[in-house]
Amino acid sequence: MAQAPTPAATSPAATTPAAAAPAAAAQAAIRILALGDSLTAGFGLPRDEGFVAQLQVALREAGYPSLTVLDGGVSGDTTAGGRARLDWALAEKPHGAIVALGANDGLRGLPPAATAQNLAAILDRLLEREKIPVLLAGMKAPPNLGAEYGREFEQAFSRLAARPGVIFYPFFLEGVAAVPALNQPDGIHPNREGVAEMVRRMLPDARELAARAAKIAAERA
Repeated sequence: MAQAPTPAATSPAATTPAAAAPAAAAQAAIRILALGDSLTAGFGLPRDEGFVAQLQVALREAGYPSLTVLDGGVSGDTTAGGRARLDWALAEKPHGAIVALGANDGLRGLPPAATAQNLAAILDRLLEREKIPVLLAGMKAPPNLGAEYGREFEQAFSRLAARPGVIFYPFFLEGVAAVPALNQPDGIHPNREGVAEMVRRMLPDARELAARAAKIAAERA
């Protein structure tokens, strides 16, 4: 009669302090600021169905049980507005940030150069003064503004992607924009299912942000 295979020994490396460090960091109280507009604030949705709430649940389930996503979304806000209220948004000392502004810049046809300048100033503050990692979510302009404006608008985001400390997610509404079943009747704001799709697509990058933020939280604890 064949003998049952002997269980493999646990690798010593698995119990070393170095190997345990990432797990310990994940248990720290992590705060991630979601700086945005109505898309971040969950316009038209119950609080527990909005982007902030759904992303927080997803990241906790992904291994960060003590992570909190801070709601820095203000409906109607532009990149200029987000820049102006940074002091208020940073009051709770986040360890990482998602910057998801620009949709209203595009809807209003504001100069892409101004959008780029505001975003650069926001990143300067977060990366250089606050010294926290950033997930920058890109945005696309409405097609009725023309191809040239659309290209310049997208470049306002993509040109910032190479900055150290930035994780770039090219389009915040990827897979959701212009899909009726995933949007509210206004055709602009995602419904519950649309937000879930946004979170699902962004989650790999959000997990990377959480990992970096966890290190900051552990260092500052």
